Amino acid sequence: MTLTVVDMHTGGEPLRIITSGYPDIPKGTILEKRAYVRDHLDHLRKLLIFEPRGHYDMYGALLVEPDLPGADLAVLFMHNEGYSTMCGHAIIALGRYAVDQGLVAKQEPITTVNIEAPCGLVVASVEVRDGKAGAVSFESVPAFLFARDQQIELAGYGKIIFDIAYGGAFYALADCHQFGLEFGRSRVRDFVDAATALTERLKAEFPLSHPDHPDLAFLYGTILTDGGDAFSGEATKNVCVFADAEVDRSPTGSGVTARLAAMCARGEIEIGRERTFESIAGSRFSGAVARTTKAGPHKAVIARVGGRAYYSGRAEFTVEPDDELGRGFLLR
Repeated sequence: MTLTVVDMHTGGEPLRIITSGYPDIPKGTILEKRAYVRDHLDHLRKLLIFEPRGHYDMYGALLVEPDLPGADLAVLFMHNEGYSTMCGHAIIALGRYAVDQGLVAKQEPITTVNIEAPCGLVVASVEVRDGKAGAVSFESVPAFLFARDQQIELAGYGKIIFDIAYGGAFYALADCHQFGLEFGRSRVRDFVDAATALTERLKAEFPLSHPDHPDLAFLYGTILTDGGDAFSGEATKNVCVFADAEVDRSPTGSGVTARLAAMCARGEIEIGRERTFESIAGSRFSGAVARTTKAGPHKAVIARVGGRAYYSGRAEFTVEPDDELGRGFLLR
C-alpha cells in the first residue's frame, strides 16, 4: 500500500491532502460518499491522521468526484474522531491548491473555485497575481444562530451562558471568562478542558436539527471567545476545540462563519463590515457578513472568510503487512 500526500497549513492548522492511493469511492451524494468512507475505509484515515505519520491534531482532505452541478471538486474532511461536514481552513488551502494544480482554469486577479463539501457548495475566491495563487476567501453555506443565551450548570465551572450557531457545522459559543480563562494568561490545556466539558454536556442534553439533512445535526465542538463580539475595531480572539478535543491552530473558518451569524443575529455587526479573528496561535482570518438569507425556518447569513495557506511538504507513505503500530495509534 502506498499513499501520497501534499501537506499545507492555514494559520498554523495542518491539512494533509491525499493525492493518490485511495480506492475508488462509489458514486452518490457527498453525504453518501462520506458515509461510505466512514464505514469501509476508516483504516486509511487512521493510517494518515494518527501516529506515526500524523498526530492527535492532524487534519486531512480527500478529494472525490463532485455530485453538485457546477462544482469543480468535492472534498471529504477527516480528523482524529471521524469526518466533519465543513472546514474553512481546508477550503482556503484547497482553493490555492486547485489553482496551483490546474484543477481550475487560472484567471487574474481572481480565480473562482467551486468546492462541494458535505454541508453544501462553498465558493472560494483565490487571488492570482503574476500567475501565482495567494490569499483565499470563501462564501460558505447559509449560517444561522440556532439557540441564544442558553444556560447550564457545568460541574467545576458553575453557571455557563452559551449560544449555538451553525457555520457549516454546529458550535457552542461561550465567553472564556466564565471559565476563569484569559487569552495570553491561561494554559491551552485549560481551554481544552473547559471547551470539552461544555461540548460533551451539550451533546448529551441539547438536541440539534438542520433543515437540509439530519447528518448535519451534530455538535462539532465549542468555541471559547474573548467576549469581543461587539465591534470595537480590534481583533477578537477565539479557540475552537472540536472532534475528540482537537485544537484548531487557526481561527477556524467554519467557526468564524458561525460567530458572524451569531453576531449578526444580535445586531453586533453590520452587513459588509469586516472583522478580524485571531486564533490561540496568533494567526488571523478576516470575516464579514456578505448578505442575509434563509435556512429553512432560520434567519441566516452568507459569510465571507479569508486567510492564507502555505505548503509545508510532500510525502509518500507505506505500511508493511506485519506493522501493527504502523496502522495508526494515538497516545492521547
